[in-house]
Amino acid sequence: MALKRAAAARAIDFVEPGMKVGLGSGSTADFFTEFLAERIRNGLKITATPTSEHTAELARKLAIPLADLNDLEDLDLVVDGADEADFALNLIKGGGGALLREKIVAASAERMIVIADESKLRPRLGRFPLPVEVLPFGHKTTLNRIIAAAANLGHMELVPVLRRAGGAVYRTDNGNFIYDCPFDEINEPGTLATELSQITGVVEHGLFCGMAWILIVAGPEGVRLIERAGV
Repeated sequence: MALKRAAAARAIDFVEPGMKVGLGSGSTADFFTEFLAERIRNGLKITATPTSEHTAELARKLAIPLADLNDLEDLDLVVDGADEADFALNLIKGGGGALLREKIVAASAERMIVIADESKLRPRLGRFPLPVEVLPFGHKTTLNRIIAAAANLGHMELVPVLRRAGGAVYRTDNGNFIYDCPFDEINEPGTLATELSQITGVVEHGLFCGMAWILIVAGPEGVRLIERAGV
């Protein structure tokens, strides 16, 4: 937890007065939300929008001013965690189930900052199963199309798992299902992202490619920043 807190604390340095800020979801993002609330109590004036019902509840509890994304439209910054990141700043997100809203908010922001402990940084993505959000209607047929698309890219052994919680099928804040897909190693995340996005029945997937601006990584030796090349 100390490393997550350290990464979140560093991200606060990028928040400036008057900004419209997207609040990420997950344990590391929660630390950022708590640090932001402290800054607000000390006089910082910003407006935020959440990426999940959990984050919205936490932000209201901490008295962070919230607005609907439809009213804010363009954001200055979004700060979020990641389940996995590579050195090109491609990400896997969605372990907490908020991938669709997280991606919508990230796409609406001028800059996305990702905060994580160094265990999340990998040479290649894939150790963390890739979440794919699908419509409940005909979801087993969507599953077949996901498996076929993966096979076409050389992932012949993919066996997606329908996410469950408390003995029932897990539903996202949007009422959809999630299939967690254990690819093991993703050599071309951009190609896989494109293929998954084209599948009928797939609402969104957890590959965030070309979206992160800076990755803040905390490890035993301190906090470092990795900036995406070409930004």
